[in-house]
Amino acid sequence: MMSAKQVFGLSTVAALLINAGVIFYATPGDATSAPIEAKATKGGLTDPAPQRLQLTQAQPATGGSTLPGGASSLNETYRDWRVTCVVQGTTKQCAMSQAQAQQNRQRVLAIELSPPVGNTVSGTLVLPFGLALDAGVAFQIDDKPAMAPIRFRTCVPAGCLVNVSFDAASIMALRAGSVLKVKATADGGAAAPFSITLQGFGTALDRVATLSR
Repeated sequence: MMSAKQVFGLSTVAALLINAGVIFYATPGDATSAPIEAKATKGGLTDPAPQRLQLTQAQPATGGSTLPGGASSLNETYRDWRVTCVVQGTTKQCAMSQAQAQQNRQRVLAIELSPPVGNTVSGTLVLPFGLALDAGVAFQIDDKPAMAPIRFRTCVPAGCLVNVSFDAASIMALRAGSVLKVKATADGGAAAPFSITLQGFGTALDRVATLSR
């Protein structure tokens, strides 16, 4: 089993899922699962890259700890998003994330986004097993037109991963939006939609951008 350090790049969500040995499956009923843990995704089809789960890239930390008050770690909540930073030696790792579970506490969905790079925000979405992988997933912000489908990257014990990347126009829409809809297909062909709340998204994004500098 991978350790938190192996998947921590910063992988608050992924480390939690993998180290807990959580395995979950998608069924049509999963579509209505609501976020009960929310502390703290353009393009055409691309081939999945079978690589080790590592969500957020480490960044050089200039002058030792660069977190407020000289702290070595930080964990803040902005509505439905969590912002986490850790300073380890000469590197600083920051990310914003959200996790969801059903009422029986079975994990349904997790997403982690890295600090912005230029006008782009990238990260990883973890979805349940039981989905039609070849169909990929499509994102839709509120009632705006759906984005082009994206292929799954790979699957790990915690679930199946999708690399996500938002450009400047999409980030603006996410800031103003209420929900990011994730349109997937169950293995049997039925629709398997998921929803990611955008409450607190803009504030969390600004905060993680500031902390990562």
